Amino acid sequence: MNNDLVGREFPPTPPYLVGREKVREFARAVFADAPLHTDVEAARALGHADVVAPPTFAMVIQDLTLQQLLGEPDSGIELARTIHAEQRFAYSRPIVAGDELTAKLSVTGIRMMAGNAMITSEAAITDAAGEHVVTATSVLLVGSEEDSA
Repeated sequence: MNNDLVGREFPPTPPYLVGREKVREFARAVFADAPLHTDVEAARALGHADVVAPPTFAMVIQDLTLQQLLGEPDSGIELARTIHAEQRFAYSRPIVAGDELTAKLSVTGIRMMAGNAMITSEAAITDAAGEHVVTATSVLLVGSEEDSA
């Protein structure tokens, strides 16, 4: 594991336009059946411009940043030995269809445990105006090479 990853920041992702149908599909996939996730009028009645994405939808945008980390040649992360161990979200506001979101990843920590590495990263997700929407924090568990033998 490359401990020099700690503190590394990656370039912002290309803008991701949150589509109404993507929100609806995601809501169905995660069994989020509240009307504000699928019905524009229900969302507007609650003060939103369009349908509201379920809280875990931020993972769609965060995944773009995790691909950057996993693709880093000097990371020491081998996908075959990696599992997604933990996920947290800290929202400033909900994600709504029509949002154009960009994410920027930073690696905030690496902790070694019995030869395995726990890599913590934070993706700060902002809207087209540069306003914070959500910070998505992930912990990846990378197993030791000995475990895969």
